[in-house]
Amino acid sequence: MDETASSAVSSLDLAWGQPSTLAICEQCDWAFVVAAESLPPQCPHCFRASLTPIEASADLLPRLRPPELMLPFTVSEAAVLQAIQNFAQGGWFAPRDLTPRNLHARLQRIYLPMWLVDGKVEAQWQAEVDFDYEVVSHQNLYSDSRGWREHAVTEKRIRWERRLGRLRRAYANVLAPAMEEHAHILRQLGAFAVERSQAATPQGYAGALVRLPNRLPQDAWSDAQAGFQAAAAAECQQAAAAQHIRAYQWTPKFSDLNWTLLLLPVLTSYYLDDERQPVTVMLHGQSGRLSGLRRASMKRAQTAALWIGAIATLIFVLSVLLAGAALFFPPLLVLAGAGMLLAGVVGLSAVIPLLVSWNVNRKNRQAASL
Repeated sequence: MDETASSAVSSLDLAWGQPSTLAICEQCDWAFVVAAESLPPQCPHCFRASLTPIEASADLLPRLRPPELMLPFTVSEAAVLQAIQNFAQGGWFAPRDLTPRNLHARLQRIYLPMWLVDGKVEAQWQAEVDFDYEVVSHQNLYSDSRGWREHAVTEKRIRWERRLGRLRRAYANVLAPAMEEHAHILRQLGAFAVERSQAATPQGYAGALVRLPNRLPQDAWSDAQAGFQAAAAAECQQAAAAQHIRAYQWTPKFSDLNWTLLLLPVLTSYYLDDERQPVTVMLHGQSGRLSGLRRASMKRAQTAALWIGAIATLIFVLSVLLAGAALFFPPLLVLAGAGMLLAGVVGLSAVIPLLVSWNVNRKNRQAASL
């Protein structure tokens, strides 16, 4: 370890307020800060490989910045258990490993990073704003009982007008992603109540793994600019007393930018599919919303299909025996015919479990590709 890396390790312990280790998953490339001697047996993101301790290097130094703010885990244990139970029991032909007990036993607490940006903006702007107004017209309508009558008809219309002006404002806590996967995770779990953030402390993230950013401020600046522009457009719309705004353009100059690293609370777990491969599920640490692919087991569907086929075969055999007995007691021939018809219907239904499982997994593959 060179002098820079050695200094980074000691600085890491000092900055994070506890002896800490850097670790990375060689399967999914997620890197974490972990409390020393608390390395979990599996990566809490993909659960497909172990975390490998790594040394601090020069290229990692910008990513080792400790968090200033964090959102604590506020979801109750009862809500976690309910979400897990709903997920595990919410579909047909679940893999045998997908049980509430397994999901709960494998839970890992992690924190995901996100940037908050404060800054001042001076800009010239122009946009189109609309104003809703009502127009009253009159129509003559005929009815058998009243004859011709005049009725007032109120129509809502929109008037677009061009506006321009100058803006000088300070904005706080503009969101910007610190991870490439940020948008995908938010689509899965939903937004976090950033306004409830508090100062980050070693006690606050003790026992959890903290994901390192893979987007530094210079990489996330384009997203931050979009956030500043959206906030400015909303204020310009409010200042114009308009109902909507469109085609907002501005020429901003930014100053006094301050970047803050915020930690988002997430729980992760997994179950094993038919091929014994882990499937990750994630749970929002505030709302308790759980998201993950819920795959169907083709093995269980095949077993169900075989049982249905066996029942159909049994009905058919009994029907044949009844048909033979009808030689001596003709009324049994009606029962034999009904039994053979029933055997055919039951036999055809044996494909239903296979079709259901295939359709569930097809939809999962489509969802995973989005």
